[in-house]
Amino acid sequence: MPKVQKERQAAAQRKGKTTQQAVRQSITFNKDFGQHILRNPMVVQSIVDKAGIKSSDVVMEIGPGTGNLTAKLLEKAKKVIAFEIDPRMVAELRKRFMGTPYMSKLEIVVGDCIKSEFPDFDVCVANMPYQISSPFVFKLLLHRKFRCAVLMFQKEFAERLYAKPGDKLYCRLSANTQLMARVAHVLKVGKNNFKPPPKVDSSVVRIEPLNPMPNINFVEWDGLTRILFTRKNKTLSAIFKSKAVIELLTKNYQIYCSLNEVMVPEDFDIKKKMEAILVECDFSITRSRTMSNDQFLQLLERFNANDIHFSS
Repeated sequence: MPKVQKERQAAAQRKGKTTQQAVRQSITFNKDFGQHILRNPMVVQSIVDKAGIKSSDVVMEIGPGTGNLTAKLLEKAKKVIAFEIDPRMVAELRKRFMGTPYMSKLEIVVGDCIKSEFPDFDVCVANMPYQISSPFVFKLLLHRKFRCAVLMFQKEFAERLYAKPGDKLYCRLSANTQLMARVAHVLKVGKNNFKPPPKVDSSVVRIEPLNPMPNINFVEWDGLTRILFTRKNKTLSAIFKSKAVIELLTKNYQIYCSLNEVMVPEDFDIKKKMEAILVECDFSITRSRTMSNDQFLQLLERFNANDIHFSS
């Protein structure tokens, strides 16, 4: 690396440290925005390393705060696009990087990332505010056009993302996420690594979108998994005998028949039809908490093939 470039980077790092000290003294962090600033440089560096950022990559960061993680991302990436909702943090970011070689590589988007259109990017890295964890994951997975995401969440939320069938925390979030992506746990982060410390520990996960996506109707999939995981410890036979499920699927069946000009037999009994499908698939005494996504897809295919739908 040329001497001049080294000196500029050293100056930028010194300015960043000075800014961090001033920030610690002057800013009251807003818990409504889930602001817990990651202050351990070793954890910051580990997160960046796990992302495998290339010099040609555009990185999207959510909630950069005072820029501790942002600074390390700027060292590696071609460009960093940072979404920040708090105007005070936006001002601190600009102050921290103004006059440094990194400012030309940093684009700050002021606003709510959930309500904003995502830019084109290769890698997403974020210390996620807990309030937006679930909607952000699904927005990210539906965006799809990225190589990987390395995201820090509250520990239990992260565990739900990568939980496997039979695990205590396995849930609809687990199934939905793993339908569209590979999810792996990469790092535990104790609460004392933050300022102010949150009430619980955190975990970092790496998410890689699956290509190609499963060729299914996602509204149907969502309807099925919503029913199955509402009572995940019950057998499927018990779930599909419940009054609310029978009423919902009967209504959907009638709508389907009406739209497709199909006559509903006078002796039609949806309860018996569903039980026959469960027996055919050998799922009558199976419980949702033990089922894999392949089994959910098999069940959905058999229901749909028999004109039973989970969206009206």
